[in-house]
Amino acid sequence: MTDLARMIDHTALKADTTKTAVETLCMEAKQFNFASVCVNPTWVELAAELLKGTEVKVCTVIGFPLGANTPETKAFETKDAIDKGAEEVDMVINIGALKDKNDAFVERDIHAVVEAAKGKALTKVIIETSLLTEEEKIRACEIAVKAGADFVKTSTGFSTGGATTADISLMRKIVGPEIGVKASGGVRDLEGAKSLIEAGATRIGASSGIAIVKGETAKTDY
Repeated sequence: MTDLARMIDHTALKADTTKTAVETLCMEAKQFNFASVCVNPTWVELAAELLKGTEVKVCTVIGFPLGANTPETKAFETKDAIDKGAEEVDMVINIGALKDKNDAFVERDIHAVVEAAKGKALTKVIIETSLLTEEEKIRACEIAVKAGADFVKTSTGFSTGGATTADISLMRKIVGPEIGVKASGGVRDLEGAKSLIEAGATRIGASSGIAIVKGETAKTDY
């Protein structure tokens, strides 16, 4: 399951996540050789220290979970996280602006993070598929590509739904083969992870990474 583990962002993003929980997350990530740990910005420095010298990257979230911060705030948050050791950043788009068809603002919002991370960290763009129509999903993916993002990502895991194979297939179709597609939210077992990968996902975001690689089913997911 090594190859699968290298596709998983081992995640702990709940508000009540403690230092001990982050330490455990990092220990597990090293043990299973996950692609990254995904933690809130306050834990980036700790995670970077604990994972120093390993293959496991430190991922954090920007404008999370609502995406309603200003582009300037998201850019600052990105720079600060990178300064503290983040190597990947998952930013939430301004969902209201997308629904208002203010595509120029959405692009500027994403581009602010892309520019702040350029040459230093991968940028993943969370479009929150559960809140979007198909047309809006398509537009969000097109804008993310235009803004220079490295990945598009389905969900925060904190809204009304998570990753589906239909959304992953659509996102892969829109962004093409060169951009990463991350499935997150509700991925709890090996079968679910495999179906999302077959649909086009190149990364899985889950708090259930250990259960997934062991072929078990987790009770909860972020």
